[in-house]
Amino acid sequence: MKNLRTVISNWFDKLDGQWRAMPARKQHRYTLLLFAGYALLSVIVLLEVCYDVAHSDNTMTIEHIENPIRQNNSSVSPQDSMTTILKDKNHETCMSCP
Repeated sequence: MKNLRTVISNWFDKLDGQWRAMPARKQHRYTLLLFAGYALLSVIVLLEVCYDVAHSDNTMTIEHIENPIRQNNSSVSPQDSMTTILKDKNHETCMSCP
């Protein structure tokens, strides 16, 4: 892990050296170019969001909730889980019994 960190650090140092060796006019041009690209991308995203909001269908359909069990046309009748009482053998022991 330290080797990777030193490799990345050396790479950044090399890039920083190349940037500082570049003339100020060229640095300024690259900075303006990168800012213009970022601004153009931001404007495109903003326009796309505005377009999507303006052309969205803002209607909401409200329908009744259908019972999925009643939609099923099977011959087996569904059982209510509340009526099914499952007892565990361990819980049926009597507290007062010896």
